[in-house]
Amino acid sequence: MDPSLWALFISAFVSSTILPGNSEIVLVAVLKAGGANPVAAVAVATLGNTLGGMTTYGIGRLLPSRIPEGKAIARVRRFGAAALLVSWLPVVGDALCAAAGWLRLNWAGCALAMAAGKAARYAVLAQAVAFV
Repeated sequence: MDPSLWALFISAFVSSTILPGNSEIVLVAVLKAGGANPVAAVAVATLGNTLGGMTTYGIGRLLPSRIPEGKAIARVRRFGAAALLVSWLPVVGDALCAAAGWLRLNWAGCALAMAAGKAARYAVLAQAVAFV
């Protein structure tokens, strides 16, 4: 695999955990450099970002059951895994992923919702880069 795609994968993974990162900038750089297929770049970014989100989901499962319920937990409790369609949002997305884990939602449904939302975001960004 192209080294730029590995860098994109790592950036996307880190960006979707509680660590700071900005995979969007890396995706744009990879696409502007022209070395990677845009579909492959979007797929790699989506995979890395989804795996990072599932890591945060896993951390949420490890949290004690007696924590105060905040807005993220209330939203995930209300909307279920569908709330993770917006897990790509900065800060809020991490909280939603952790809340889904804490609530012990079905991991496969959570992963699918995360992947769908993240893929849509990266695809829109890739399209924007293609038109600029």
